[in-house]
Amino acid sequence: MHPIVTTAAALAELATRLQAQPRIGLDTEFLRERTYRAQLCLLQIASSTEVLCVDPLTLTELAPLAALLTCGTVTKVMHASRQDLEVLLPLSGLARPVFDTQIAASLTGLPAQVGYAEAVRRLLGKELAKSHTRTDWSRRPLSAEQVEYALDDVRYLLPLAAVLEEQLERLGRRPWLDEELQALADVRTLTVAPETAWLRLKGLRELDAGRQRLAQALAAWRERSAVEHNRPRGWILDDAVLREIVLQVPRTPEALAQIAEIPAGLVKRRAGELLACVAAAQVPEPPPLAPARARPDPSRAALVKKLSAISQTVANELKLMPEVLATRRDLEQLVEGRRDGALLEGWRRDVLGVRLLAAL
Repeated sequence: MHPIVTTAAALAELATRLQAQPRIGLDTEFLRERTYRAQLCLLQIASSTEVLCVDPLTLTELAPLAALLTCGTVTKVMHASRQDLEVLLPLSGLARPVFDTQIAASLTGLPAQVGYAEAVRRLLGKELAKSHTRTDWSRRPLSAEQVEYALDDVRYLLPLAAVLEEQLERLGRRPWLDEELQALADVRTLTVAPETAWLRLKGLRELDAGRQRLAQALAAWRERSAVEHNRPRGWILDDAVLREIVLQVPRTPEALAQIAEIPAGLVKRRAGELLACVAAAQVPEPPPLAPARARPDPSRAALVKKLSAISQTVANELKLMPEVLATRRDLEQLVEGRRDGALLEGWRRDVLGVRLLAAL
């Protein structure tokens, strides 16, 4: 079995060794099914000379690890890093700098959300096992098979990054990657502010202003409650129930209890808090009907289709997946008059955004 770091002395020695490396591969295993904050259960690290695990559940002091994660001279190579960065944030603050192999792979022509195992298979010709994808990583002891599976998640990160870097340099797209990675250096993208939590919910921004205020109030209340009790948002208030409260605007405990699928216990315990959100939103009385879904504007739909065709053409020219350049929502917002999206910034503006604006 490969070593698992379980003592303070071994962790300090490891951190010292790795701070002399130009880059390390990094991955995490964590649990968050029953909590708001993820529980870090295992950290896997690879360098050019070693691959091992750090067991945070047996260590009481992780300061050397935090120092490594924020060391500016050591690049942390990760795949689909956003969740891992979020999990590590309470431990070390923002881990940096980061090289994300999923983002890099998307800029070479692979799908935007290409998985680590698929990227390794395509670019390195290695097949990874999938036998422990549902492991409870908080249970100890870990078997030799579990450790091997975990180590596979970092074993190929450095060679994968090297191949991707070579491809990006050859394509002249390394500056594109640098732009994309800048977003990972913004800690605000890894946290949810209660006041803006409602924007993560679909279909609410099309509602009237009063209901939007209610959605914002309910989502902010839910976010604060989830943080306070360290429970998943859905355990505090399910998305579907939140949406129904927004649509129906109940003003009494009786009206609240009539909402389909709302747990009786939630009404009993928290009706006062929920109705306080309704009152604070000041939705007009009687509440206006939710606007019917308007028929698509034929001219607008035609414009979106036209922009989509241009985006597809450019993607073909660059040998990129179209979703790497622009999503349908990006194109719709452009047609709606929005001029603050990713399509009009950086390299995407140069290769696509200018052509789309000209077409409009």
